[in-house]
Amino acid sequence: MTQDTTRALLAARDLGLEAELTRHGRVASLAEAAALRGIEPRDLVKTIVVRRGDGDYLFVLVPGDRAFSWPKLRALLGVNRLAMPDADEAFAATGYERGTITPFGSATPWPVIADAGIVGRRISMGAGEHGAGMFVDADSALAALGAQVADVAD
Repeated sequence: MTQDTTRALLAARDLGLEAELTRHGRVASLAEAAALRGIEPRDLVKTIVVRRGDGDYLFVLVPGDRAFSWPKLRALLGVNRLAMPDADEAFAATGYERGTITPFGSATPWPVIADAGIVGRRISMGAGEHGAGMFVDADSALAALGAQVADVAD
């Protein structure tokens, strides 16, 4: 395991989660990653970092077969402006590179908003390095992260 994967996996386990690491090497698409993990794309959860303001971020978790909705997220948060940080800013905020980001073991424990489509499923999400994923029970993970569950995807 790399240091980042170890950090993500240990953070999940420290929260009492049964987390299972899987490796498959680099992939060209979410669909390819899902196939290699033996799951449907909807069960491969994307972790998106969103900037609310200077030095203020949150994680948004979205099923792999759905698109993140800016209007829904802005309405939920009651704000007019949100932005997606560039790769360097996302790394500084989380300690993870894009494509590997997970709320588990993040450099800062930002708030988490999860799309309702994740609830009740066994999911795979980023594990801190390219070509690796972490399987967790969605409901247990969302509870451990104190996630707010809402409809934030199209």
